[in-house]
Amino acid sequence: MTPAPRLATYFHVHLVSDSTGETLNAMARAVCARFTNVLPIEHIYALVRSQRQLERALEEIANAPGVVLHTIVDANLRSALEAGCQNLDMPCIAALDPLTSSLSRYLGAPLSTRTGAHLKLDSDYFNRMDALSYALGHDDGQGGQDLERADVVLVGVSRTSKTPTSIYLAHRGVRAANVPLVPGAKLPAALMNSTVPVVGLIVSPDRLVQIRRNRLRTLREERDSAYVDVDSVRQEIVDARRLFERQGWPVIDVTRRSVEETAAAVINFLSGGRGQVELLG
Repeated sequence: MTPAPRLATYFHVHLVSDSTGETLNAMARAVCARFTNVLPIEHIYALVRSQRQLERALEEIANAPGVVLHTIVDANLRSALEAGCQNLDMPCIAALDPLTSSLSRYLGAPLSTRTGAHLKLDSDYFNRMDALSYALGHDDGQGGQDLERADVVLVGVSRTSKTPTSIYLAHRGVRAANVPLVPGAKLPAALMNSTVPVVGLIVSPDRLVQIRRNRLRTLREERDSAYVDVDSVRQEIVDARRLFERQGWPVIDVTRRSVEETAAAVINFLSGGRGQVELLG
């Protein structure tokens, strides 16, 4: 007899940060993803930098018992948060402490107590903003022939994650343009003659049809067309592969890959790991 599937376990996780909370949120999701059928109900308290703000956070935490994760730097606020959680009989975990303590011992350097130290407006920050502006201006073939400023150009048929991958790369400081392959349409000469690295994105025809049908449903478009015809889509993929092979462009199969994994493969290619990208096809 097949055992009944295990029901999902929901629990409250309170994320308390004296900065934007992005680091803490990413860490919490990464950890929770390691557990099967465990779904966190997130409560985010960002920019907690005063006693009054902390007190309001503790009031909300008391109404939804669970686990408290924090990245509070100020010693007084940390102590108050830990004491409040102890009174509520809730675990209170300083998410970055194990890593920062280990690095401090290895480097023999003291820790900074400056709030939001990782968010300083340095050259990397402005590079990311420039990359984001470039990606938005060169999405889906926009920007005409202006590809020489790109760090990489992504090419693929419609709905192969070109746009989200470009945006993700921008947040990593990589200027990425993306150009769609449209049946019957001529590709820009700047792309075909580009000295900028180009990466082709491929997806299985069956998966692509499914993605496109879902897209049409959201647009309330129910008519059948070559856009979702299996044979037509299969031919699009064949033509794309032939183009990539002729041009010598590395290929990434995004069928079972998240945007983050696709972007990581692109970054690996740009860093010189060309063979790794080709193996993903």
